[in-house]
Amino acid sequence: MEEDKKARVIAFYLPQFHPIVENDDYWGKGFTEWTNVGKAKPLFKGHYQPRIPADLGYYDLRLPEVREAQAEMASSAGIEGFMYWHYWFGNGKMLLEEPFQQVLKTKKPDFPFCLGWANHSWTTHSWNSSGQWKKDQTIVEQKYPGKEDYVKHFYYVLPAFRDSRYITIEGKVIFLVYAPKHCPDMKEFIELWQELALKNGLEGIHFIGMHDGWMDDLSFYYDLGFDAVNSRGLWHAEAKSIGRIRKMIQHKIRQKMGGVMLDKYKYERIIKNLFTEFDKLDNVYPTIIPQWDRSPRSGRRAAIYTGSTPKLFKKHAAEAVELIRNKTPEKKIIFLKSWNEWGEGNYMEPDIKFGAGYLDALRDVLQ
Repeated sequence: MEEDKKARVIAFYLPQFHPIVENDDYWGKGFTEWTNVGKAKPLFKGHYQPRIPADLGYYDLRLPEVREAQAEMASSAGIEGFMYWHYWFGNGKMLLEEPFQQVLKTKKPDFPFCLGWANHSWTTHSWNSSGQWKKDQTIVEQKYPGKEDYVKHFYYVLPAFRDSRYITIEGKVIFLVYAPKHCPDMKEFIELWQELALKNGLEGIHFIGMHDGWMDDLSFYYDLGFDAVNSRGLWHAEAKSIGRIRKMIQHKIRQKMGGVMLDKYKYERIIKNLFTEFDKLDNVYPTIIPQWDRSPRSGRRAAIYTGSTPKLFKKHAAEAVELIRNKTPEKKIIFLKSWNEWGEGNYMEPDIKFGAGYLDALRDVLQ
């Protein structure tokens, strides 16, 4: 990594754009995230839905030319690499593993990557707006069976850790955990993996825990053995934007009455309140977010940020770069949420409204 790099931007990458048996069974043959994206409807005047992809179209991630094109776009915008979401539910159960396994097996694209463990159950509320109005059903439950499974999990990802493209911090491969508080023996998990990493010739693992909530005391993560925290302060920013008490009241109303009240925020206010003083710490890695509108997945129960533009995102990204300016070069990490979460209206890929505007904005900031 070059010493003079302004930031090491790593983009979250969703491998949900190809058919799998579980989705076929619950939602119908051929279901992918594009099914939600294509049928989304505007919920209020001026609501930007549906969102239609431009350059890459409604792609299938099983195709190598799609993955190559994505990497080329990301690289040209200054993104260092992708963080592929990795689903391991316990007892060897996985989902959506094929795209990344192809990246690993074929050695293409020649673009840096790392893994993030999306350790949450899959339910009918997760992936389809029609499921929001029915009783939540578990499609695949996230389990934590213990040491034997954790060892099996480690050896499954070891070939990725050993790949020359894998992103490191101070020589250690990075591994992000989506929900640290969900794992009942997270500390033991981390200790075991660190031991196995050294045993298998790695310098160690740089564990990153994702924090999503009010930004206050982060010592919980370090007590568990995490090396760093990814601050994803969307709830914090929403509460600051409309007031913490109002946010709590709205949350209670929406829990009881669903989508009777839309959860809308101005993007300009969200980005104004997203960062905190914690983000300046060497072991806290902030998040930047281009857009957010989860209505394709959640209908009227979605959180929706209105008024995002490439110009505002450019301002947001520039503030993040300034925030990390004094950090040690290896830890000038910014996570980009996300590369291709189209069902959350949270993506960098070109669409028919803004074209490559968000990619151009990021390139301008990083150059």
